[in-house]
Amino acid sequence: LPAQQKISESPLSWFRGVYLPSALHPLNKTFLKGGEWQDTDSAQEKRRAFLQDFCKKYNSRKKLQTHLVPLVSRIYVEDRHKVLYCEVPKAGCSNWKRVLMVLGGLAASANNISHDDVHYGKHLRKLDSYDLKGIYTRLNTYTKFIFVRDPMERLVSAFRDKFEHPNSYYHPVFGKAIIKKYRHNADEEALKTGSGVKFKEFIRYLLDSHRPVGMDIHWEQVSKLCYPCLINYDFIGKFETLEEDANYFLQLVGAPANLKFPKFKDRHSSDERTSAEVVRQYLKELSKEERQLTYDFYYLDYLMFNYTSP
Repeated sequence: LPAQQKISESPLSWFRGVYLPSALHPLNKTFLKGGEWQDTDSAQEKRRAFLQDFCKKYNSRKKLQTHLVPLVSRIYVEDRHKVLYCEVPKAGCSNWKRVLMVLGGLAASANNISHDDVHYGKHLRKLDSYDLKGIYTRLNTYTKFIFVRDPMERLVSAFRDKFEHPNSYYHPVFGKAIIKKYRHNADEEALKTGSGVKFKEFIRYLLDSHRPVGMDIHWEQVSKLCYPCLINYDFIGKFETLEEDANYFLQLVGAPANLKFPKFKDRHSSDERTSAEVVRQYLKELSKEERQLTYDFYYLDYLMFNYTSP
């Protein structure tokens, strides 16, 4: 444990010296009747309390010394229902963006919005596009929510999506650089296309302090995407209980009764979902040391959201 504590000390310095509104936004639970949502609500309260205790333990709330704007660059705004959503890729984010578009009156149904419209349509506004007053007002008064996922499942899901299927961005940008640096005697075709990156090569890139190409939001730590010890999220959903958490949250914020969280898989729908068993198969490709270092890389995410280490 002392070694793990040392690992955690450095990343926690990201949080020091920043102050943001600390009060949780009260959630309207007047609709709760009987026992329908009691288990979901109880799990939610435990998650919020757990994260708050973790953040207090590391004493991470201080005066503002850092720029606020970069801290909120992944947060999407829906003004009608006064919600802020921090995007965590590979944790249901595509369908959440669809839901935000419906909530904002930009679409009639989440089921008819294409992947490209979701990610490249520029329909949704991010919090960093507002002036400082607009940012602070929304952080203080809107309901802030986040959905997270077991870090290793999220990582393997990102690898499968970006490197095991044709991709006109990730193969030439990341794939070529990864193969060039980490594959001995790579053939000309692989170097030219960047296709066929192996999971072990991807992990070597991830753990390299001198990466040949930068980080990407699909495998960046949640602690660096959403700053959960600075921005006090009112609702913490988990991918593992995605549907029930999402539909409970929609009721909390007064969404239309007919709006339910979409069940469909956004892309590669014929692929097996990335489960704990799928993850185990990928981790077999790594040495014991590589597995430990990968866990260390996501150590804060495991701690903050009470996930069990692999």
